[in-house]
Amino acid sequence: MAYDIPVPGYMTNNVNTLRLWSAKASEEFNLDYFNTGDYMSACESKVVSENITKVLYPNDNFFEGRELRLKQEYLLVSASIQDILRRFKADNSDIKTFPDKVAIQLNDTHPALAIPELMRLMVDEEDMEWKDAWDITTRTFGYTNHTVLPEALEEWPLSLMAKLLPRHLEIIYMINHNFLKEVAACFPGRDDLLSRMSIISENGEKYIRMAYLAAAGSHSVNGVAELHSRLVRETLLNDFYKLWPEKFNNKTNGVTPRRWMRAANPGLAALITDAVGDGWLKDLEMLRGLEEFAEDEEFQNQWREIKLSCKHSLADVVWNEEWVELHPDSMIDVQVKRIHEYKRQLLFALFIVSKYLEIKRSPDPRRVPRTCIIGGKAAPGYVRAKLIIKLINNIARIVNNDPATNSFLKVLFLPNYRVSLAERLIPAADLSEQISTAGKEASGTGNMKFALNGAVTIGTLDGANIEILEEVGKENIFIFGLNQEDVVNLKNRGYKPEVYIKKSQSLQEVMRLIGTDYFSTEEPGLFKPIYEELTGSDAYCLMADFDAYVSAQSAVEKAYRDKKCWTKMSILNVARCGKFSSDRTIREYASDIWNVERVDIPSSKKPELL
Repeated sequence: MAYDIPVPGYMTNNVNTLRLWSAKASEEFNLDYFNTGDYMSACESKVVSENITKVLYPNDNFFEGRELRLKQEYLLVSASIQDILRRFKADNSDIKTFPDKVAIQLNDTHPALAIPELMRLMVDEEDMEWKDAWDITTRTFGYTNHTVLPEALEEWPLSLMAKLLPRHLEIIYMINHNFLKEVAACFPGRDDLLSRMSIISENGEKYIRMAYLAAAGSHSVNGVAELHSRLVRETLLNDFYKLWPEKFNNKTNGVTPRRWMRAANPGLAALITDAVGDGWLKDLEMLRGLEEFAEDEEFQNQWREIKLSCKHSLADVVWNEEWVELHPDSMIDVQVKRIHEYKRQLLFALFIVSKYLEIKRSPDPRRVPRTCIIGGKAAPGYVRAKLIIKLINNIARIVNNDPATNSFLKVLFLPNYRVSLAERLIPAADLSEQISTAGKEASGTGNMKFALNGAVTIGTLDGANIEILEEVGKENIFIFGLNQEDVVNLKNRGYKPEVYIKKSQSLQEVMRLIGTDYFSTEEPGLFKPIYEELTGSDAYCLMADFDAYVSAQSAVEKAYRDKKCWTKMSILNVARCGKFSSDRTIREYASDIWNVERVDIPSSKKPELL
């Protein structure tokens, strides 16, 4: 069953629709089972059918979870592709013009089943020759990759695909057969490439590599930041890049200023409009006009007053939801995003512990008060991520209840991180934590939202941080730690985290507290897995980056003490964020991938209903 959500354009006559799908049972009730007294079976078919869209992305640690996830992906793909084809045929008689009228963008690998599904419809339902159907398919699809992490790239067991989607498996086999013939023709004698590039992995149990299927079945492959797109070309899909270099491109992410400034931060939006006019809401590059106000004393005072008002608003939300007092006069230091080891919420937690120990040693009343806020959700089966959340909460309990430190340091883990909370949190932030291990983050959009609202970034040279640095200037951002090449070289030389622990007194003290159950006195050994990972392999190089991170945080505090300096940095971050508008991103997709030209709809024209 389709559900349409209208999406009106801003100050235009355009209204798009976002079509969602729900699974509904074709049979509400089985009367035969009911009449025999089997009341559970009478309803079972309805329950099983509608469970497909009850909860999206279940825990896939178990077979039943993986099977349900595949059913979900196929239902959403099949419903959408059949609906698109229906709409096309309502106004077009020649099926071969399908790619001229339809562009489908695969948002990572989750909808990659759309490729064999469209082939199925073209070959089985439209009686088209395979060659023609494949030409239509590849011209229709574009593939946006969102991660280079191996564990995040979908692979489906052949056994599961054969059970649920046997016809699609046949089609995937044929796609792979033809694809490998093309590889063999382009790289004769390279049998190693045939195995390496095969859509069907041949190591042990056979799996379908959905990223490879998406790359083979699309005419465009893009990453979502300059560094990420380069890594896609040079590592993840390097063989595909050598085969089809013309397919690969970059589309740096963007965010909409209408939601993440005007709606979320109306006070700042009004101040900006007074300064540069309201055109920036449709052309974010107009924010450059703020540069001339960056050192204007009156403008700076208004800027600070608006930031303080946002902090008071956030304090009210935190008090009402968590009964925790947030001090608006403190520096609001925020890391909110999906909980994952590569995003390094744990590095932020280690810094908080080091700051806690520093304050206890030297309770200087001139110290900058800091409120550290962390939020985000972990995947259902991601045990380590949930343990990190537990550690952060345990650290918060000790820090917040210590009278020697709680005037200068507060720690909050905000549960149920969501858009409505982000709309309060992001405008109030002074410092934006973007501290992922270099080379692991695809892009990030939180970093853009924070910068657009005047938060200064502390981060690594990863994802879109690199492009934010290029835009705002090195004097208006705090960059630290290893870059992507450094991480690779360090791992190749044989990374030993104990070397970094031994040369850092602060890090030794922090690790000692975690290792001796200081934060888990009632549950001894609870954080032993974290301690052993950090002192053992430390896959995400926290130990190597720790001292550089602490040093960067010291530079942050020094800059924050100078109100005029900090406010200037804040203003210039906003002024130079014009590149990171979703309008620019979508224009690039439209012109470079979809071949769509802008059309203005006059107010007198009424849209036709399908």
